[in-house]
Amino acid sequence: MSNFDIFIGEVTGTALLILLGGGVVAGVVLKRSKAQNAGWLAISFGWGFAVMVGAYLSAGVSGALLNPALTVGLAIEGGVKWGDVPLYVGSQLLGAMIGAFLVWVAYLGQFKAHLTDPEVLAAQPAVEGLVDQKAAPKAGPVLGIFSTGPEIRNPRQNVFTEVIGTFVLVIAILTQGLNNEGNGLGVLGVLITSFVVVAIGLSLGGPTGYAINPARDLGPRIVHALLPLPNKGGSDWSYAWIPVVAPLIGGALAGGYYNWVFA
Repeated sequence: MSNFDIFIGEVTGTALLILLGGGVVAGVVLKRSKAQNAGWLAISFGWGFAVMVGAYLSAGVSGALLNPALTVGLAIEGGVKWGDVPLYVGSQLLGAMIGAFLVWVAYLGQFKAHLTDPEVLAAQPAVEGLVDQKAAPKAGPVLGIFSTGPEIRNPRQNVFTEVIGTFVLVIAILTQGLNNEGNGLGVLGVLITSFVVVAIGLSLGGPTGYAINPARDLGPRIVHALLPLPNKGGSDWSYAWIPVVAPLIGGALAGGYYNWVFA
């Protein structure tokens, strides 16, 4: 596959992944949305189906990695050349930013209604006009639509949770290849992987919101910081390293474990 195939496949697939995944969170969270308060079950299945759409679309073009942690795991396993890793990761990050921007476009009116609602403002102090921006809240009222955050802020636990969740995801994807004579995911493999994402969300998503994908978290967090959202609060950069570093560790461990046990 050419560099252009990798670029266009990963950008498009990751953009759709984030558009649909971030979109379900926006639908559940934002006021004046018909899906408001649909709950964690809707979010978990929404993200799983988002993976399915993005992966089916890009599988025949770029291999549908859509995740730097999986990319690293596959590089360690031997399925991806290390020289291609920067192109994969850069394309995934760009795609994630595009997808997050499209979520804002799709829910433009709901973002405005939510961020100007008196109840929301009472619960989250506004940051516009603050002289000392350090006084702004770490995580604004709509940051969860774009990126993840912990329910209990304990960096060690948060790292462990993301490492474990990503390990499950990557080892599940790598072992799916065994069902196709080691040649990678087939049509059924993409569907199974999508339900693995649902399972991770339901079983392991509670502590941190299960980033399990550095591009999925970092790209939309950058977009949150750049978008002209009134009263949006902070982007919680003090936490941002965890959903980047921990999934990379989990992916690397999964790639090494696969070589040790299954290769």
